[in-house]
Amino acid sequence: MDGLPLERKVALLSGRSYTHTEAIDEAGLPAIALLDGPNGLRRPGDSTEHIDPRRALPATCFPPAVAVASSWDAGVAARVGAAIGREARAFGVTVSLGPGVNIKRSPLCGRNFEYYSEDPLLAGVLAAAHVRALQEQGPGASVKHFAANNQETDRKNVSADVDERTLREIYLAAFERVVREARPATVMASYNRINGVHACENHWLLTEVLRDEWGFTGAVVADWGAVGDRVAALAAGLDLSMPGPDEDGDAEIVAAVRSGALDPAVVDRAAARVAALTRRAVPATVAPATGPATGPATDDADAHASILDAHHELAVELAADSAVLLRNERDVLPLDGVRTVAVIGEFAVAPRFQGGGSANVRAARVDAALDAMRTLAADRDAAVTYAPGFSLDGGGDPAALRDEAVRAARAADVAVVFAGLPEAAEWEGTDRESLALPDGQVELIRAVAAAARRTVVVLSNGAVVSLEGWHDEVDAIVEGWLLGQGGGRALADILFGVVNPSGRLAETVPLRLQDHPSFLNFPGEQGHVRYGEGVMVGYRYFATAEVPVRYPFGHGLSYTSFETRDLRAVPTGPDTVDVSVTVANTGARTGKHVVQVYVATGAGPVRRPARELRAFTKVDLRPGESTTVEFALDRRAFAYYDIVLGGWAVAPGEYTVQIGANASTVVAESAVTLTGDRIGLPLTLDSSLDDWLTHPAVGPDVIRELAAGRSEETIRQGMRTPEFRMMSSMTIRKFVKYHARGLDTGTLERLLEHHGLAGGGRG
Repeated sequence: MDGLPLERKVALLSGRSYTHTEAIDEAGLPAIALLDGPNGLRRPGDSTEHIDPRRALPATCFPPAVAVASSWDAGVAARVGAAIGREARAFGVTVSLGPGVNIKRSPLCGRNFEYYSEDPLLAGVLAAAHVRALQEQGPGASVKHFAANNQETDRKNVSADVDERTLREIYLAAFERVVREARPATVMASYNRINGVHACENHWLLTEVLRDEWGFTGAVVADWGAVGDRVAALAAGLDLSMPGPDEDGDAEIVAAVRSGALDPAVVDRAAARVAALTRRAVPATVAPATGPATGPATDDADAHASILDAHHELAVELAADSAVLLRNERDVLPLDGVRTVAVIGEFAVAPRFQGGGSANVRAARVDAALDAMRTLAADRDAAVTYAPGFSLDGGGDPAALRDEAVRAARAADVAVVFAGLPEAAEWEGTDRESLALPDGQVELIRAVAAAARRTVVVLSNGAVVSLEGWHDEVDAIVEGWLLGQGGGRALADILFGVVNPSGRLAETVPLRLQDHPSFLNFPGEQGHVRYGEGVMVGYRYFATAEVPVRYPFGHGLSYTSFETRDLRAVPTGPDTVDVSVTVANTGARTGKHVVQVYVATGAGPVRRPARELRAFTKVDLRPGESTTVEFALDRRAFAYYDIVLGGWAVAPGEYTVQIGANASTVVAESAVTLTGDRIGLPLTLDSSLDDWLTHPAVGPDVIRELAAGRSEETIRQGMRTPEFRMMSSMTIRKFVKYHARGLDTGTLERLLEHHGLAGGGRG
């Protein structure tokens, strides 16, 4: 690189095409492919221009992040990541653009299907597992969209106006975990502005936080077309602007270096980071379905087909781990001993299994639930009938379709209605306007429920939908989300009990959109969206404000039962705690259970949520089997971000470790007392009177000076009066000027110096 001319170094910093970087042959640097891939590779086929999905090549569509998150299983996320890594290597892809870890601030975000959760711990743990496993296969990952990209409305320009505590605790936390623990090859900078500054040109975000604080050493890549000012973006810490070519932008960088406006070292560093990505470039090889890629380069179609076949079976298995059983009255599920089943709804034959936009994959094959249900029913000497119930393309007579479905439901032991959102409702670039299912589907569900002996609803949607208006009229609800290409078979396995459902909600299902904490501030106005709910996002708000919900974060049922006992929480230091708890399967079926560990506290100078998820794991138990699981809660499990101190702090005080069936229901808890940090705030003449009088070191001296020979207890009693409360927030500079006799600023400055606090020192 040292001998390359400036112009050739700059050529590395923008793409050659929509999907590839520039090759620098004289430096031995090949062009590399960066393709969308959060839930499967979006292969462009014979074009390197904008990817036409109609001409894309087949790949495996794995469960999207919305489903993976509901597995609450880092192993599921890792298996998705590893499989995408194998396909990337097999098909010659150097960087897979994913996963997306943006927080689900509002259930209306049109891209929620591509994100994990409303909780940053859950999102971060799963994304880190995905990235680690993917990169073990050779290709790199690109964690996105950095940062505060939580809506599609005006996404390319809107300013997310959010305070630093909220940024640190909610919207940056998942990225931080992935960067620190999984070391992704790239981070993708988002389109939006953060507090007025575009993410791609935000030095605080890309350099001070990402690199200096978190230690990121990879390349920062711009979301496609996100960079407006190439020179400003480069100076802020962005390395690769995609897509390309961008000859004008390259020329602007060269001119800025020549004029002295841009340090050439900035170009050198960015070019070196992009060059480092090419070390991951390999010829297309066929990777075995269970391990790292090996063997010579090949274009063998049979070998490619073999890996896609193996990955389809994996996609089915992972989908079955990700569906959530929300409701199961009268144990209508599983369909044991049922003689006739009426399957209703076009989603049963035309599955909705992924979202629209850049994450869309041309699935190698797709399983339909109806076919799989018929196969399982035949093995049980049961019969399955089918009625469309509604039309996905708007054709047909809605009343006639509904009447046909009602007749089928009336004649069966159980009616299973497949309902959900059309693909057009959940597409990159647009947000939804409501949580409602289409009116025709709601009418169908109610009509079927009125006619059938028992009714099951299976949902296909990439984000939360309202269950109101029909929830109480049906017996069971399976939230299938979008489950990838194997989802149809996975749902059939759950319905017939081949698989015991083990998913848990990674986001809250509210009773009304108006109940949601983001309601009044989403999606913003006049180019700004105010994150007015602060850290009270999702379940944090619902639990703290005691707002009823339809189903809480963490909820999910099983075909068996579990018992939690013997919780122990033992401090291991001033800000760490070891936790152990025993879980037993008390039912008749083997099943998986998610152990959810929350922490609750009122300690510290900031408002804390009622509880926050701080650890989790999933255990698989046979009937009668029990296991003890252990967690080591580190400092961050008890910390808040202190904007005055400019860092994480653990306040001294009591903390309650809770085991939750979900975010609303605590099944066991244990209190611990932590000494935490000695949180000393800067003390100056512009600090409040209350800060001075309550300061552990200086306070007694100030009280003594104010007493001036009188009883100090008189001063302390005065501090409890309404008159004092009126003055307590006044700066001490103003207090001594207008109210204190015998006390002056010179005395106060001497006290600060005596206690080593001069110059705004911390106590």
